[in-house]
Amino acid sequence: MEVSTLATYHCLAFVWYFFVAYSITHVKTEERPSEVLLYGGQWKYLTVLNLFLQAVFYGVSFLADVLRLIKKLRCAKCIISSRDLLFSVLAFPVSTFVCISFWTLYTYNRELVYPKSLDGVIPLWLNHAMHTAVLPFALLEILALPHRYPAKKKGLILLGFVAFLYISWVLWIYSVTGEWVYPLFALFNPLGLAAFFAGSLAIIVAFYNFGEFLNRMIWGQSKFSS
Repeated sequence: MEVSTLATYHCLAFVWYFFVAYSITHVKTEERPSEVLLYGGQWKYLTVLNLFLQAVFYGVSFLADVLRLIKKLRCAKCIISSRDLLFSVLAFPVSTFVCISFWTLYTYNRELVYPKSLDGVIPLWLNHAMHTAVLPFALLEILALPHRYPAKKKGLILLGFVAFLYISWVLWIYSVTGEWVYPLFALFNPLGLAAFFAGSLAIIVAFYNFGEFLNRMIWGQSKFSS
């Protein structure tokens, strides 16, 4: 794909995610169900954090494209490295995890992750923008251009560290409020919750490996952006 086309795509994707993130964070406070008003606000939800992650990623990608267009290749090389690290370690596995885990649990029992009371607050399009469209965007990014993945050990350590930070944030919120971020967590005893978190980490690691596999199958081992 031509750099100018990539720049247009990344700019539009950035604007889209910025708009979606703005929309969800500006849902009127008085219209939100009580469970949304707990300590941490909407920053406790992985879905919302992912929206901002994707906005940052596409912003960095657009910057890299612009630098390549104006021939600032030395600066572009550094930004491209950051772009690829963001995509491989976080943007692809997290967006894939958000989409698949949400709709799996929603299908099983929506009250565990997205209570029906939210239907009157969050429009259907916004729900799909947060939980559905993130996966096609991630797959399109892999098809659009190659990404250099870090060494497997480094990538998994970084991914594990971010997962640890989020789990710690969830546990901290529970220690302060006595309420879980997602009603699902209340179904588990401490051992079961630890097993659930470990299983979720294993799944997101699998998505990391899947992204790396797709990138290699489509672009090969040696063809990377420059």
